[in-house]
Amino acid sequence: MTAKLFQAVTLRCMNDRIQQSELKGDNLIIRRTVLLLFSLLPVFFACSSGEDSALKQKADELAHKYIITDGHIDIPWRLSKEMEDITVRTEGGDFDYVRATAGGLDVPFMSIYVPASYQKTGGAKVKADTLIDMVVSLVEDHPDKFALARSPDEAQQNFENGKISFPMGMENGAPIEGDLANVAYFHGRGIRYITLTHAKDNHICDSSYDTTGTWGGLSPFGREVVEEMNRVGIMIDVSHLSDNTFYQVMEISRAPAIASHSSCRYFTPDWERNMNDDMIRLLAEKGGVIQINFGSSFIRQKSKEQSDKNKEDIKQWLEKEGLKRDDPEAKEYIKKVFKENPVYADVSEVADHFDHVVKLAGINHVAFGSDFDGVGDSLPYGLKDVSYYPNLIYHLLKRGYSEEDIRKICYGNVFRVWQEVERVAQES
Repeated sequence: MTAKLFQAVTLRCMNDRIQQSELKGDNLIIRRTVLLLFSLLPVFFACSSGEDSALKQKADELAHKYIITDGHIDIPWRLSKEMEDITVRTEGGDFDYVRATAGGLDVPFMSIYVPASYQKTGGAKVKADTLIDMVVSLVEDHPDKFALARSPDEAQQNFENGKISFPMGMENGAPIEGDLANVAYFHGRGIRYITLTHAKDNHICDSSYDTTGTWGGLSPFGREVVEEMNRVGIMIDVSHLSDNTFYQVMEISRAPAIASHSSCRYFTPDWERNMNDDMIRLLAEKGGVIQINFGSSFIRQKSKEQSDKNKEDIKQWLEKEGLKRDDPEAKEYIKKVFKENPVYADVSEVADHFDHVVKLAGINHVAFGSDFDGVGDSLPYGLKDVSYYPNLIYHLLKRGYSEEDIRKICYGNVFRVWQEVERVAQES
């Protein structure tokens, strides 16, 4: 309803109501006062709309003024399943050059994701190398658009040159394959953080998704891996870790850590994959940063419950039909289930997680960790792909976040951790 229409309808209703009463003395004064107030409605709506429009414009300006870094985007895995030209606007997926430019995304960490299945079959290191090669090829094939970034300084230089940086983070430490020398090897290949595990316990530590509790936290080798990551200058990513693993990492590491794509357990109370309040405070005390995951299941309990129900339905159907998730018929069924049973949160609920971290630990310890192209069809309303960062910034500005706060969230906090990890390595 437009402001003018709202005014007309409301004014007519008020007129009808007031005319039914005796218009004498105070009643007449009340009527005239009400009419005056409603006559000012267009001015109110115009001011409100103008302020809102100005704030949205400011959000877009800040999204392009400041470097935006995102802790976790699954482009390598997405392209490994179906190659696309991401220099143009793609029909599917959450990331491409056109939308990234529109949203102001400058430094997306490319996730070198190696599934837990490789821990059984072998070949984890080979798989990681293949995905790293893909990222390098994207840069070599499109040097006018993309560039590798092995440090905050390189990312800053790429930003000034108008290029999107591709630093890399390895999701799952399985490719280390029990050889400590592989930590330095992957650093040499451009890996700048390692998520120690993923969906299952591995030879490094226990996973939040696994109930086995193989090591009770870090394995003996895992403790060496943490120390070696400090030595060579790779950020430790505590996303996916079991709680006891997290606390052991905090105790051992000499450098601050990141949670590259996690959210607040406060909003999903029973889910170990998100971080509880004590963990967020401790991560901050150690100088680290939690990078908020945008997936709806990470954002609110209702979405988590519906997503779990959908996944169980899909699992049972796949078993009944004897199909795999990548089969064409299975893909269609999965789309159908999530379309008929949506799980979407709202961008304002994502902003709630930023508020919660700031309340617990301060503005210096929160950032973006979307998990774009990794959470499937579960992205919130108003935050559907990499072109939407300005919309999230807008919601933060509405809540009173300053320009300096936005700068820290966009890149300042992550760069500070990255630089400190480099400093610790140089002093080792």
